[in-house]
Amino acid sequence: MPAGDIRFLIGPNGAGKTTVVDAITGLVRATGSVRFGDQELLGRPLHRISRLGVGRTFQTSAVFEELSVVQNLDIAAGARRSWATLARRRRGIPDEVAAALETIGLTGRADQLAGTLAHGQKQWLEIGMLLVQDARLLLLDEPVAGMSHEERDATGALLETVSRDRTVVVIEHDMDFLRRFARSVTVLHAGKVLSEGTVAQVQADPRVQEVYLGHPVDAGPVPSGLEA
Repeated sequence: MPAGDIRFLIGPNGAGKTTVVDAITGLVRATGSVRFGDQELLGRPLHRISRLGVGRTFQTSAVFEELSVVQNLDIAAGARRSWATLARRRRGIPDEVAAALETIGLTGRADQLAGTLAHGQKQWLEIGMLLVQDARLLLLDEPVAGMSHEERDATGALLETVSRDRTVVVIEHDMDFLRRFARSVTVLHAGKVLSEGTVAQVQADPRVQEVYLGHPVDAGPVPSGLEA
């Protein structure tokens, strides 16, 4: 995948989407090769993969709900700081935390308890926690599930901002969200790559149409009801 891509990973249930992300991040054992830049990831422990710049979110929120927004970000940022730095009492908000707050649009809620945030805001906070860890590859598992239309739009805009100097992979079932924000798409089926390309190229692929619709379509756009 090229740097700066927003790659959507789609496929029927059981296609292997989350398993791929689990393998990349070291949560499941896998054979073969996963390379991030010039580094081989397979066989490395989770924390070393994270320190190489690979971060992920899960389908369910993983924020510390009893802590404030800024405390969540500060803890995440601490993963990359030395023990001596963590032991010192700091004045004000660290620069990387302040920058993440601005990027995810939660500067005005820095002191709010994370558990009181709206659903979409919790997802943005999780993305912010990856940003302060300086993740260069963000793997997001259904980030807009359960969001309102306004939250989905804001999340798409956030991904576009983040991808200016990072690469984003999104597992998603929302095809409208995909059509609006995907720069490239990979379709998985039965654990294998079925098709790759732009949204238009993937939708026009007869193999993809057969998997989703049961038969290839000779012409015309794929119906809007097609789902990952």
